[in-house]
Amino acid sequence: MATNNLEIGSSAPDFNLIGIDDKKYSLESFKDKKALIVIFSCNHCPYVHAYEDRIKKIQQDYKNKGLAAIAINSNDDVNYPDDSFENMKKRAAERNFNFLYLRDEDQSVARAYDATHTPEIFLFGENRKLAFHGKIDDNWQEPDKVQNHYLRNALNELLEGKEISVPETFTIGCTIKWKG
Repeated sequence: MATNNLEIGSSAPDFNLIGIDDKKYSLESFKDKKALIVIFSCNHCPYVHAYEDRIKKIQQDYKNKGLAAIAINSNDDVNYPDDSFENMKKRAAERNFNFLYLRDEDQSVARAYDATHTPEIFLFGENRKLAFHGKIDDNWQEPDKVQNHYLRNALNELLEGKEISVPETFTIGCTIKWKG
């Protein structure tokens, strides 16, 4: 479905999505943030499960530095009922998410971002230009054996005004479950 056209330096596609708090969010909702992480996510993928605590830790570690992290679930919830909006609310409560979790019911946001996997990371700077795209780190199964913290390194460089040394990695995870 996706064509991977969102290149480093591209502007963040806008969105207008409902969160698990029943409020609507767009890029404008985060205008006061120095950095915005958009994570395509879902409820059922084992890769997502493996990274949830790391995502929460990144949000916690960087929120006072001007970061907002948001997760977007674009999966088909008819063939994958675990990914329904109600189940998103349950998962976020059970896992105590400290980041926003938004629903892309018509999958238009996933298409606009050319997202293909969960979790798939898009990091935007204050100007909402894409600074990093890819995966969180190099070991989804064993957090204590991670050697390359791609997202944290990119965040640090971005917030320090430096050029991103590794702006892109391949993504790993489950594929987005497209409708029809």
